[in-house]
Amino acid sequence: MYEIQRAEVSLMATKDSGFRAKVEITNRGLLSVAVVVSSILLSTAVLVHVAVTADRRRR
Repeated sequence: MYEIQRAEVSLMATKDSGFRAKVEITNRGLLSVAVVVSSILLSTAVLVHVAVTADRRRR
């Protein structure tokens, strides 16, 4: 029914410390994450534009 995407990452910072993560997500879940990330990036771009425009008006 739903195809599951799987990923695993392992990162060692030093000999004794590191990071390991596994994730499983469906295609719908992956699409949902993409929509959320796109929304965050778009809203950040809008906020930066408004801040720059407001700064130019003060000068």
